[in-house]
Order: sequence, then structure tokens, then C-alpha cells
Amino acid sequence: MTPVPKTEKEWRERLAPEEYAVLRRGATEQPWSGDYVSTDTVGVYRCRACGAELFRSAEKFESHCGWPSFHDPADTDAVTLHEDRALGMIRTEVRCARCDSHLGHVFHGEGYPTPTDDRYCINSVALTLEAYD
Repeated sequence: MTPVPKTEKEWRERLAPEEYAVLRRGATEQPWSGDYVSTDTVGVYRCRACGAELFRSAEKFESHCGWPSFHDPADTDAVTLHEDRALGMIRTEVRCARCDSHLGHVFHGEGYPTPTDDRYCINSVALTLEAYD
């Protein structure tokens, strides 16, 4: 697995500007702009910053929100959840457990027909997709 940078300088050298803004500064990419919004490729979604396995295509679903949506992480320890009050509301931020990169937010109880009724709304730029052969 890719070593995790220790300094912000190392992160800036490793990540493209938009990747850095989202993963390290908590920005959000524009809706419908990401590579993985509508893909149905079967595989594993990994953290773009460190390569950790985060989600699998079996948990991806179409939420029509403009970002890739998953109803559950690949492993309960793959992500960490944090209270986010940044926009005058309370949301739950999702971060990579390995490198602490910002991935997106999780929303509960929206009524999607999924086993968890959770929507992990994740920025495409925060992910890479490793397709199964």
C-alpha cells in the first residue's frame, strides 16, 4: 500500500490541485462532474490519497444526487465519521481511516431502498476504481 505523506508539502506534491482541495482541505467537487457518478463498473473503490480500500461496487447505488453514493463502506473500519457544522447545519463528514483524507458526507434516514438507509455521498476525485477482471 502507498505510504502516507507526513507533511502538507508532501501532500501537495502527490495530489493534483483539485484532489488536494477535496482530500486535504474538505472541498467538494461540482455535482455531476466526477468520473464515478454514473459508472456501473464492478470493482473496489480506493482512497486516491493512500490507496486504502473504502467501498465496493456492490454497495454503490444511484441516488441522483450528483456524486457517487454507497450504502455501506467495504469494512466498518475503512472510514471514520466526524461531526461537521461548517455550513450552518450539522452533517456527518466521512474521512479515510488510514490517511484522514476528506471523502464526503454520510446521510441517514433518507428513505433509499438500501439495506442500511444510509447514503455515503463521496467525491469522485477522492476515489480510484480498481475494476475486477
